[in-house]
Amino acid sequence: MSTEVEETMRRIGKHVGVQDVIITDKDAKLIYHDSKTNMSSQDAQKYASSLAQLTTQARSVVRDLDPQNDLSFFRIRSKKHEIMVAPDKDFLLMVVQNPSAGQESK
Repeated sequence: MSTEVEETMRRIGKHVGVQDVIITDKDAKLIYHDSKTNMSSQDAQKYASSLAQLTTQARSVVRDLDPQNDLSFFRIRSKKHEIMVAPDKDFLLMVVQNPSAGQESK
């Protein structure tokens, strides 16, 4: 992975609340995994596999609604995490963050 890409991943990881940045290839194999928390590579792979399947389904929904359109980004929010996914033709970029980070002091 190029130095420029690694620096970009580190910069994303420094944002408040970001717990993990994951990049996979189109087959959901881990390419990059940098965790501020104790998320193991095995857990990162589980996220990657599940989100790759969800991305395929979401892309199908978008194309079913408008065949000229394509999925460019989606976000899932739960009580514990917010997961943002930016799919590309050959890669998936996933960012896992704490949705309440930075709000504790308010």
